[in-house]
Amino acid sequence: QLQASGGGLVQAGGSLRLSCTFSGKLFYLHNMGWYRQAPGKQRELVARMFTDSDMNYTDAVKGRFLISRDNAKNTVYLQMNSLKPEGTAVYYCNAKRQLAEYWGQGTQVTVSS
Repeated sequence: QLQASGGGLVQAGGSLRLSCTFSGKLFYLHNMGWYRQAPGKQRELVARMFTDSDMNYTDAVKGRFLISRDNAKNTVYLQMNSLKPEGTAVYYCNAKRQLAEYWGQGTQVTVSS
């Protein structure tokens, strides 16, 4: 249902934009989120955007990351600026609507110092 892309290797201070396309129905009714999981750590919420366009971010990325969505393209984005080495992780997109929840396959982001 979810296909993420855009990960890669970037130097500290650089930028990447992740994309995640939803192949199911009624994308606009789903709350969308980006999570990440670093080696040896639990998966954590990075950013999420609700159907009313309200959004929130984990403190570690506030002011540097921006989540957005294009309902016409069934796609959610995560623009990541001023990346730090501690941002190295597999990034997953997530879609939720009522009791339904979907996860993408993850895309690797590696930030070199």
